[in-house]
Amino acid sequence: MNLNYSQRFTKLNSVFQLGVSTHLEDSDVDIRFFTFKSSLMSVNNTVISETDEEINENLSFSYPVFIPAKKRRSDKAILLLHGLNERSWNKYLTWAEYLCVATGKPVILFPIAFHINRSPKSWSNPRALQNILHLRRQRNSNDRSISYANVILSERLSENPFLFYTSGRQSLFDLIQLFEEIKAGKHPFFKENTQLDIFSYSIGAFLAQITLMTDLNHLFSDSKLFMFCGGSIFSKMYGVSRSIMDKNAYENLHRYFIFSFDTDTNLNWNRDKIFDSFYSMISPERDLEKRTSFFHQKSDRIKGILLKQDVVIPYIGVQEALGKDITEANTKLMDFSFSYTHENPFPVGKNIDSQAVNDAFLRVFSQAAAFLA
Repeated sequence: MNLNYSQRFTKLNSVFQLGVSTHLEDSDVDIRFFTFKSSLMSVNNTVISETDEEINENLSFSYPVFIPAKKRRSDKAILLLHGLNERSWNKYLTWAEYLCVATGKPVILFPIAFHINRSPKSWSNPRALQNILHLRRQRNSNDRSISYANVILSERLSENPFLFYTSGRQSLFDLIQLFEEIKAGKHPFFKENTQLDIFSYSIGAFLAQITLMTDLNHLFSDSKLFMFCGGSIFSKMYGVSRSIMDKNAYENLHRYFIFSFDTDTNLNWNRDKIFDSFYSMISPERDLEKRTSFFHQKSDRIKGILLKQDVVIPYIGVQEALGKDITEANTKLMDFSFSYTHENPFPVGKNIDSQAVNDAFLRVFSQAAAFLA
């Protein structure tokens, strides 16, 4: 695929509209939208948050699928899982288009709970966030990591860090529901027994790892997983960022899951397979042998690329999650010649070496496509 990443990024973001089907002439790809209704977020059939239960956007929404033009029903697909605190598909459009063209497979962009179009529009409206931002800055000594972009997630996780688990749990059940619909031939575009593989980024990789480890109803046993800037054990993730969460929220979240999560007497625990998989991904010593044995067994179906200057998902965190041998054999640690971050690995704009960014993008995504083809 002939690609100018910067130009393509700008072009796709100018034509993409949620809910509006589009034909991309330059790549001969169609973007189509499908609707999804999620079951209520619950643990032991008890709704965790009545307020969250009332967020209709989280329960009924649409998701885009990038489809090779003229393709009718497909028996193969790639599921793309995004990062934490995303409010739009902007940076993923070029990723999805490239994977679609390079593999010839449809790419499903599925939002995790309370993200993208599964959250109220007010969560992305600076005017609506002014008061909460001001109060949070007052309470946290004008912490410079507080921003309009991260204030809602920061506030929610500071008040109730358990939401990180429950929203992840709902997302996992949504993936089960989606995979069941597709594999049963009930999806309008996919054939029965469609082969579903996963491209995951950041927290999307964490969700994918737990989903594969849980493997309810054996829906994911034949899925390949490619992780980009993802795959770390929870304890080594560093989420302090003006794009993700502020320092107070991160410290509260980290403290809760490391020290209190499994002993919280206020919660009626259902220690099922999902809980056990999540628990084993919190810190390296928890269920070490069981976790690393799983990844060793799945080693031919898992690949990843990490970035040297990524402080959010460090390489050592992936080693602690997968085991050193699997990490060295199945992942690559890359670095780029330009300035980048975890949140923005392929920057676009003035004073950016667009050719270097283009080359870096192709280095990463050509390997992802080759693995998922």
